[in-house]
Amino acid sequence: MTHERVRFLSAALPAWAACAVLLSSCAEEAQQGPPRGVITTEETLLTPEFWIGRLEGAETIVMERAAIDAQNAKLLELDPSMHDLRAIPTTLRGERVAELLHDLADKPDPGLYDESGNLLPVPTLDALAGNLDLAAIPAEQVTRYGLVVHRADLRTFPSRLRAFRSPTNSDIDRFQESALFPGTPVVIAHESGDGDWWFVISPRYAAWIEKQHVAEGTAAEVFGYVDKTPYRIVTGATVRTVFNPELHALSELQLDMGVRVPLLAGRDADLPVNGQHPYSAHVIELPVRSEEGALRLEPALLQKNAETANDYLPLTRANIVRQGFRFLGERYGWGHSYNGRDCSGFVSEVYRSMGAMMPRNTSAQSVSPALDQQRFGREVGSDQRLQAIRSLNAGDLVYIPGHVMMVIGFIEGEPWVIHDTTGISYHADEGEMVRVQLNAVSVTPLMPLQFNETESYVDRMTSIVKIVPDPAKEAPPSL
Repeated sequence: MTHERVRFLSAALPAWAACAVLLSSCAEEAQQGPPRGVITTEETLLTPEFWIGRLEGAETIVMERAAIDAQNAKLLELDPSMHDLRAIPTTLRGERVAELLHDLADKPDPGLYDESGNLLPVPTLDALAGNLDLAAIPAEQVTRYGLVVHRADLRTFPSRLRAFRSPTNSDIDRFQESALFPGTPVVIAHESGDGDWWFVISPRYAAWIEKQHVAEGTAAEVFGYVDKTPYRIVTGATVRTVFNPELHALSELQLDMGVRVPLLAGRDADLPVNGQHPYSAHVIELPVRSEEGALRLEPALLQKNAETANDYLPLTRANIVRQGFRFLGERYGWGHSYNGRDCSGFVSEVYRSMGAMMPRNTSAQSVSPALDQQRFGREVGSDQRLQAIRSLNAGDLVYIPGHVMMVIGFIEGEPWVIHDTTGISYHADEGEMVRVQLNAVSVTPLMPLQFNETESYVDRMTSIVKIVPDPAKEAPPSL
């Protein structure tokens, strides 16, 4: 595709549509395979090697471990969306619990539909609010701790009921908030009226989780597990423990990118684990919930050929791109539903594999006081926006209302991104708006994407966040 063609699309297309147009155009010009409606029919653009090969200093470490740790500490200290569990007092005040619950939701919105497209009745919504059991929050309580035992949903209300804004779209569950992964520490702050759910505070979010997914332990047990060394870091999109015929809870347990699991140190190397010799696997330790709900730790096996590392990956531009592409094609999952992740979950898990923490939601990520950010109000003109776009580097994050994209490089001066998206829009050659439903982690150009009929993604860009701080901002002023 010519540079002129890209420029036309950049000016004319809506953000998500633009991608579709550009891909369709490439398909027509290259005469390769069926039209895709996404950005390109060239398979090389869907490989990390293509983009890494175009980066200068791709394998150079751009942020050392000490700097990452300092930034993580700053995030916990300054970002109001984050929770430093170790700093929570041993006595939890009822006002604080009620505040967190109110911030999440104290009653469901009317006008929601169930999975069959039927309007949720008012008594059903009232029952959800009643199950919050707000009147039972004590004025003070001893702070309780737990570890998540397997991947589990975080919900707006203590219920598995799914709710949707449209009777014809059952993808975006408005009661789905996020997910937590095995080994995540939580503070147990409240219990639902039916006794089946806990309202928990995790480092990045506070919401409802089914009690069966959390094992309760002391602060020493919980943080002792979190701090254990040596450990393995999951570097693949997902890995699973070895099948365990004796302990179902740890059999083929899913571990997502960036999850840290301690190795079971000081163990006889010839001692079988659940009847299997461990020489070809790592013996790791995972939390399990007893019948009484108490925490215990048990050994499990993680194959040595699974995608894990003995520490967080070095934070390099090449690793950012590689890790992002490990999710390519994964189904979009609002709030980590569908056993996947959404746009903010995608970028945060990529960076988590390199040890860098991020807030949970785009609204918090894009304005976090702990991250290097450049904000764009509606008054900021196109010249300043384009200047910022030209300064992007691989790994930088571009935010529009409700969405985030990760830059992977440039082609003929035009930035390309990888993002977990429901779809893209653009203006076709005749000027009509085209919508392409993607529902997947996808590679697209940035400039052609349209936010609506008249505004591009760049027009509606609210923030650029650089997880790797700009050296120019760190350097002392010249004399």
